[in-house]
Amino acid sequence: MGPSGGPITHDMNAPEVYATIFSIGPSKKDVNVIWTGSDDGLVYVTRDGGAHWTNVTPKGMPDFGRVSQIDASSFDGGGAYIAVKRPLLDDTSPYIFRTHDYGKTWTKIVNGISPDDYVHAVREDPNRKGMLYAATQHGVYMSYDDGDNWSSLSLNLPDLPVSDLIIWRNDLAISTHGRGFYILDNIVPLEQYSPAVASASDAWLFAPPPAIRSTDGATITYWLKHPAKQANVDILDAAGHVIREYKPDTSTAAGRGRGRGRFGFGGGAPPKTEGVDHFTWDLRYASASDFPGMILWGASTQGPAAPPGKYTVRLVVDGRTLSQPLTVERNPLFTDVSNADLQAQFALAIRIRDRLSEANNAVIDIRNVQSQVQDRLKQSQDATLKQLGDRLDDHAGAIEQNVYQVKNQSGQDPLNFPIKINNRIGTLLSSVNSGDGAPIANAEPIFNYLTGKLKVQTDALAKVWATDLTAFNAQAKKLGLPPINPKCAQGAVCGIVP
Repeated sequence: MGPSGGPITHDMNAPEVYATIFSIGPSKKDVNVIWTGSDDGLVYVTRDGGAHWTNVTPKGMPDFGRVSQIDASSFDGGGAYIAVKRPLLDDTSPYIFRTHDYGKTWTKIVNGISPDDYVHAVREDPNRKGMLYAATQHGVYMSYDDGDNWSSLSLNLPDLPVSDLIIWRNDLAISTHGRGFYILDNIVPLEQYSPAVASASDAWLFAPPPAIRSTDGATITYWLKHPAKQANVDILDAAGHVIREYKPDTSTAAGRGRGRGRFGFGGGAPPKTEGVDHFTWDLRYASASDFPGMILWGASTQGPAAPPGKYTVRLVVDGRTLSQPLTVERNPLFTDVSNADLQAQFALAIRIRDRLSEANNAVIDIRNVQSQVQDRLKQSQDATLKQLGDRLDDHAGAIEQNVYQVKNQSGQDPLNFPIKINNRIGTLLSSVNSGDGAPIANAEPIFNYLTGKLKVQTDALAKVWATDLTAFNAQAKKLGLPPINPKCAQGAVCGIVP
């Protein structure tokens, strides 16, 4: 090429300089295949790593069209999509070309894009063949049929130039000219949309993408044709056992997940609104049981993190059950941690959680009994019943004080009153649950020690139930009063303890 301006003026401002390779598209299927596009409308491809190049410029390429971006197909070795624009030549028409035979033939694919909305970039969805996105001067478009037809995906975006976009995992991220970055998160419903979804009678559960440990959790997405009366979400392990339940009556903060409606985070129960709903499983098993007013110091009741493996999401909407598989994967950032390490962490954490539940349930049972004793004594003035009730209350209460620090009334009280068995178990659970990795060597001996301490108290409590509770219930029966059940809260309708 000669100097700009010719041999006389030698203009060096360079507005007329072309023949610059403006975009490069390496193949996602073959390292030897590379596509290039220039700012004067030429497209070349090499299939031997650059040793030889072939001019495959589309016949419909406009003169001096700038090939602003090339995206090689994730599914087809000979496939590529190119975005071309000519606004500097007063042409705002959209130009997108598609090939599936290494550029031998091209198809212009712009049907549905506004005639004055020129295109900056086009990308293929890596998770669904034939699903495309276009970044244009006035927003974002998408296509389900390999570009034959386009529809707007701008949603609530302002009218702005979208310079480029990319699909990363399950999110669509876009860059704009002068208005920053935007992310359309969780595009799973878009990727999995099909005529079957549209024709579903009442509900559809989308297959969740793989969930990564130590992240925000697994997003569960479902579509409801009509508002539901009730929606429950269950998580099952590989053996089919329910490890987490989310229902409208889920109340404990430690046990509930994060429900997300279409426009933000909601409460603990799965949303049941019409349309697309989202719900997040925090990738943890159910928490240990707790009781009202429980105060622990440096401890946690949080359930263990789910180890890598296969799980199932089960959605029950007004009696109809839908299921989808879910895979939990190890966080790739933690290169020194193996699946075996995480399985060992889980195996110990689940045992600790169960012992913490055992300790807390003992306190709950004791308080249930004490409450029912007071209720029965209000119904009768029998001296023998009062004597048996006081003895039962005292013996059970002494065990409660060994299991839990009953003097705790605020978060600072453990500074003054020593923690008891359940707090120590909860502290160990917090330690083992922290981070991703195998438990430290002394975790197992500490667990065994605390388990032994707890067993002393639970054995003593079993003896109290066998003697003091049995005697009280026998006297209550003589007086025509209902027996006491440790598993029954005061005022509830429960079965009778033998």
